[in-house]
Amino acid sequence: MAEPGVARAAAASAAAGCVLAGTVAVTVAVVAGPGPGLTGYVSETGITDSGYAGAYRIGVFALGAALLLLAAALSPALETAAALLAVGGAFTVLSGAVTCSAGCPLPPFEAATVADLVHGGASVAATAAVVFAMLALVAAPAAGRLLRRVAGVGAALALPLSAAIGLAMLTVGRGSVVGVLERLLLLVAAGWGLATATALGLARRS
Repeated sequence: MAEPGVARAAAASAAAGCVLAGTVAVTVAVVAGPGPGLTGYVSETGITDSGYAGAYRIGVFALGAALLLLAAALSPALETAAALLAVGGAFTVLSGAVTCSAGCPLPPFEAATVADLVHGGASVAATAAVVFAMLALVAAPAAGRLLRRVAGVGAALALPLSAAIGLAMLTVGRGSVVGVLERLLLLVAAGWGLATATALGLARRS
């Protein structure tokens, strides 16, 4: 049976691979797919009649797996951050499993279906859980200097972007403003996940 430290190192390495694979798959689907470019949501690539829906959903599932693996890679002393990452991973998988309708409409400016609300709610919950996991690591001395520094940078970028997205969705709705901000936030989350997984893997090997 593998030692806990070895198992956590393996989980961290697997998480890094899943972040890379998931980010590449989603990026290819968004860039090459028939979506509306920067004026729409990333999730629009995953609608059923999109030729790149399969690649998009595989990418999302890989990112969900990355969050679950990151949760497993953290030490028991960081249980709050691990729990938040596990929640984020579960909601990411739900987001990929439940497809939104064309345009991924959301209130208050558009009429949404139940699937739209489930997909949108899962996406928001997943992102919020990741951001709160960053904050939990910043506040945890047991995380160590490197993890806390990486989490601090991630949170410093993610918090204002999250606030701006929420405000824009309530005031202007779907459009280029939300589209650009959403992509920036997802990029920050993916970068943080990769940096954290790498830091954890290196720490376990030292």
